[in-house]
Amino acid sequence: MIQNITDLGRKLRAAKLTSTALVGEAFERLDATGGEAGKIFLKTYRDEARTMSEWLDDGRSRGVALPRLAGVPVSIKDLFDVKGEVTRAGSQVLDANAPAAEDAEIVRRLRRAGMVVVGKTNMTEFAYSGLGVNAHFGTPINPHDTETDRVPGGSSSGAAVAVARGIVPASIGTDTGGSCRIPAAFCGIVGFKPTSTRVPRQGSVPLSHTLDCVGPFANDVSSVAVMDSLLSGGDGDDVESFPEGGIRLGVLEGYVTEEMDEGVSRAWQAVLTRLSQRGVRLTPVSIPQLSELPRINAKGGYVGADAYAWHRKYLETRGEFYDPWVRARFEAGQSQSVDEYIRLADERARLRAVVAEKHALFDALILPTVQIVPPKLVDLEDPEVSRPTNLLCLRNAAVGNFLDLPAISVPCHEAETLPVGAMLFGMTGEDRRLLSVARGLEQAIRGR
Repeated sequence: MIQNITDLGRKLRAAKLTSTALVGEAFERLDATGGEAGKIFLKTYRDEARTMSEWLDDGRSRGVALPRLAGVPVSIKDLFDVKGEVTRAGSQVLDANAPAAEDAEIVRRLRRAGMVVVGKTNMTEFAYSGLGVNAHFGTPINPHDTETDRVPGGSSSGAAVAVARGIVPASIGTDTGGSCRIPAAFCGIVGFKPTSTRVPRQGSVPLSHTLDCVGPFANDVSSVAVMDSLLSGGDGDDVESFPEGGIRLGVLEGYVTEEMDEGVSRAWQAVLTRLSQRGVRLTPVSIPQLSELPRINAKGGYVGADAYAWHRKYLETRGEFYDPWVRARFEAGQSQSVDEYIRLADERARLRAVVAEKHALFDALILPTVQIVPPKLVDLEDPEVSRPTNLLCLRNAAVGNFLDLPAISVPCHEAETLPVGAMLFGMTGEDRRLLSVARGLEQAIRGR
């Protein structure tokens, strides 16, 4: 399957590909994963997708004007509403809820663009973990090391695996503390978190109404930019590549580079060397205030309070259906007082001002997406190990959510090594500029 979204659309319009073939291949690739198929996708729309692809092919053959991406397959995270079915969010807690009355807004936008939704991908229960583990439906295994059974990252685990395995060229996830970028880094693909207000969240099960974002996964920055355009109400436009020579990057140090393992450290240093050799101007940047984030969020921060408020009724009436590890995290949110919650806004404004002042000197800030390579699933069975590992996975990505910065993770590992991601932060609201910078730097970051 051709993986670049623009190329797929171009070949479909030129009748060099058919949507029927693309959709058929998507399901063939999914079926070829054997026992993993039900862990990657929690629901598939085989009949609907095939009918839609045939209808689009027929219309195109008769000269009907179709959107430029009509016929391209895509998947959505299990927390988005699809009319007529119960939205589960990777859980069994919501099974008794009424079916959705209408599609989520982003699903409507994908359908208006003619994209063919092939299914809903697996996720961490209610999106509350950066590891990608799901105790109810199984954990999709990281495709880069299936023999060792490493985690795919979360919470949008199935979304990243579906793209990394070539089942779909793009998938839609959500990101509250790194859920688009952590799985992208762990699975060796590109993941993007927009400014929080850029893409509508109507029709999705929330984790934190303050921090939630909707973002795409794909195999390259160009495809992510096209999907971002669609999700934000555009026509699926790409961005121009920002010339790499002369780009000014602030290289974040300190809080975000602590506790790097050997694999990430080696890949990170290689990235900085490649960027420098290609004329990118790198300047070390220290923002010691970032180290205050663990204190600021000690009682769960926005996520803990927002999530507990939404889940309280379910914790009281259907608490036995939660994964105990996830339930404990939700219940911890009740310990935060109203005063502490209100003061979060002051802390957030203070840190945003500090970072914005430093950020204004650069085209983007760069840092490792995650400090460690994907951990082994077997090593996370003990909560005393999984809890700190989860927090470490979330550490860097969550900075972008707290500060409401657009952020993108691009693969930077060498071939035949475990995946590592390099992350770029843009200025709030300047999402398309960040995507342009990322596209200009992509080849250097990837080492191509």
